[in-house]
Amino acid sequence: MDFSDIVLTVIGVALILLMAVDVFHTLLYPHGAGPVCKLIMRALWLLSRRVHDRSAPVAAPVAMAAVIGAWVSLSVSGWALVYLPHLPDGFVYADGVPDRGDITEALYISMVSLSTVGYGEIVPAAPLLRLVTAAQAVTGFGLLTATVSWILQTYPALSRRRALAHELNLFRTAIGSEGISALEPGHAAALLESFARSVATVSMDLLAFNETYYFHEAQKRGSLPATITYAQQVAAEAQKQTNPDLRFAGRMMHAALDDLADVLRGKFGHSGLTTSEVFQNYETNHSPRRNPDATDS
Repeated sequence: MDFSDIVLTVIGVALILLMAVDVFHTLLYPHGAGPVCKLIMRALWLLSRRVHDRSAPVAAPVAMAAVIGAWVSLSVSGWALVYLPHLPDGFVYADGVPDRGDITEALYISMVSLSTVGYGEIVPAAPLLRLVTAAQAVTGFGLLTATVSWILQTYPALSRRRALAHELNLFRTAIGSEGISALEPGHAAALLESFARSVATVSMDLLAFNETYYFHEAQKRGSLPATITYAQQVAAEAQKQTNPDLRFAGRMMHAALDDLADVLRGKFGHSGLTTSEVFQNYETNHSPRRNPDATDS
């Protein structure tokens, strides 16, 4: 191998490592997101808000597909650059298959190996290359499994967030203008403690599944950014009650909301010295800007 072959191999290995690091931080590392995933998710989310607010609900699913495509592209390109210096002499070609040593051939071998299709018309001759192609096939199977698991884990987290927002809206409708003072204290305390647990779960979901932050809700009833300030009002009202159980439930809910604000501030850059300011910034960043007078369907 000459110097140029070594450079190609080093670049290929770097691309493979970048893919592996991004997958690890996005799917396996607690409270993390890989640099490629974070860049794509945020860029497409911001772009959707600039282009048209109606594209916001599909921005995050498209971004997830783009992240998966980026992982596949990095893997295919990286392994192709590893194979390229060994083409065509390092591979055995079946009868009728032309011997070619260009990047197109390397990409083809890489794609076939990554997808574990294994047509068999081009196979590595050297033992080391055989191990390399086998290793790529293993990583391809792992990448497929990881992306499916990522999708299956993301949507339950979204459902928990939407359920919390919907429950808060139902609670607001049910008690009306009377407030929690109209409820039996024990019942009200149990409801607020349930809300506090749900808020804590949402905080953990945002830390574990960063991509869920970029999902925009089409309907206000399922939008936590549009509802979370009401949860603050309920917690503040509960802390003013004379019943000790209700005051304690209010403090629990207040602590859970403060923790959620810390996540939004520290992980997603929302400005604000107080929890109220962070939530206002959260709502502003996730609310429609093009059609402020539009109503939810």
